Amino acid sequence: MKPNTQHTMRSKHVTRSLEINMRALQFAVVLALGTLATACSNVERSRDLNNASVAPSVTAVQVCSTCHGVDGNPTSPNFPRLAGQQADYVVAQLGNFRNHKRADPEGFEYMWGLSRNLTDAQIAGLAEYYAKQKPHSTAPTGDATIIATGKDIYEKGVPEQNVIACMACHGEKAQGTGAFPRLAGQHADYIVKQLNVFQNTQGRPGTAMEFVVHPLTGANKEAVAAYLQSLPD
Repeated sequence: MKPNTQHTMRSKHVTRSLEINMRALQFAVVLALGTLATACSNVERSRDLNNASVAPSVTAVQVCSTCHGVDGNPTSPNFPRLAGQQADYVVAQLGNFRNHKRADPEGFEYMWGLSRNLTDAQIAGLAEYYAKQKPHSTAPTGDATIIATGKDIYEKGVPEQNVIACMACHGEKAQGTGAFPRLAGQHADYIVKQLNVFQNTQGRPGTAMEFVVHPLTGANKEAVAAYLQSLPD
């Protein structure tokens, strides 16, 4: 076979391969777009926060789970545990995010956009969903002495420092009630971060916590947080 003939055949083979690969790529793109369109139009799989017909449980699984876990038990301490949380509290916080009344860094970075178009019914449904989930136990953080100190502060306060007992609002076992959140089993890092928000910023205005946390020292906050994370589900 002549060299020119071989070159021509190789060129045709390469061109044919490129055509096949291009068609395969086009098919993959079409398939992906079709799958995405199906997911958006299927209310049982939708991530569309603007569609009020999507069940709150679907929104929780398809959207909220990215940070909070499918059942409200996140693995990252950056995000709060919502499983077993008081429904009234969740309703209030989602409303505050939606109305931009809560402006702690994670609040406006993550939640303002996500909550912007949620209806009252969607918010109530999400709150009900998380309230029904079972909280998971979390491995304790801090040694036994720190946890014991946190327990004393939680139950008795620190009278000489004008620190009141957390138990007065959050319940004997930190289970919360109504507008007062469940704190039992919450990530210690998240609790400390929120106590700092209450104490040092105006990110969560209009609550009694602004005044309650004022006298807390850094050691107080770390101890209470360690105790709360140690509590069983």
